[in-house]
Amino acid sequence: MKLTSEDKKGNEKVAKKKTLARIDKVILRNYSKVIFFYPLFITSFILWIIEYIAEGELFWLGFFWLIMLFLNLFVMAFDVSSTKFFIILLVIIVFILLLIFMIIPNVSIPGFQSFIDTEASIKMTKNFYLGITIILGIVLLLAIIGANFDYWKLERNEVYHKKGLFSSANRYPIKGLRINKEILDVFELFALRAGSITLIFSNDKIFHLSTVLNVNKKSEQIDYLLSHMEVEIN
Repeated sequence: MKLTSEDKKGNEKVAKKKTLARIDKVILRNYSKVIFFYPLFITSFILWIIEYIAEGELFWLGFFWLIMLFLNLFVMAFDVSSTKFFIILLVIIVFILLLIFMIIPNVSIPGFQSFIDTEASIKMTKNFYLGITIILGIVLLLAIIGANFDYWKLERNEVYHKKGLFSSANRYPIKGLRINKEILDVFELFALRAGSITLIFSNDKIFHLSTVLNVNKKSEQIDYLLSHMEVEIN
C-alpha cells in the first residue's frame, strides 16, 4: 500500500513528537564568528593536495583561493537578510548573463590572454596553502574547544551556565524564561544553520547568544521543554 503525501507528513510529525518527548535538557553553545572560515580552511587544504600532486605550478588556483577569501570575508563582514540575499543573487545572475551573451562575444582585446597567463597570474605555492591550512585549523580548533567550555544547559527546573574551565557555574530559574530566535544572516544559516538566540529571564536578565548552530532545531527543543514544564506545573 502506497502512502500519500499527507500520510507521510503525519508520520513525520509523529516521529518528531516522539523525538521531542525524549528531551529533558537542551544545551546551547555560542560559537565565535571565526567558525565561518571553515570553507577557506577546506579550500586551502584541497588546493594544497592538488599542488602537491600536480607536477607543474597551477597559477589559476590562486584566483580560486582569492574568490573563497572574498566570500568568507563578505559573510563575516555583513548580515545579509533574505531580501538582500535575493537582490544580490539577482544582480549576480544578471551580471553573468550580460558577461556571457553581450560582453565576451563582442570584445576582443589584443594580448589579453597572454596578459592573464603571465602578468595577471597569482602564484601561490603548496607551502602557502599548507601554512593557511595549519593556521586556520588551529584557530578553528581553539574556537570549538572554547565553545565547549562555555555553554548553557536548560533543564526542566533550572538554567545552568558554565563559563570557562575552572570558573564557577551560574544557575537561573527556568520559570518565566522567554527566548527570542533570530536569523539575521542567510549565509550563516546556509553554512551552518546558525542563528541567534536571546534568553530573557523573569528577573529581566538578558543573555544574547549570537551564533548558535542548528538554531531552528534548538528553538523547537526549547519550546517543547518550556511548554512541557508549564503543563507539569499546572
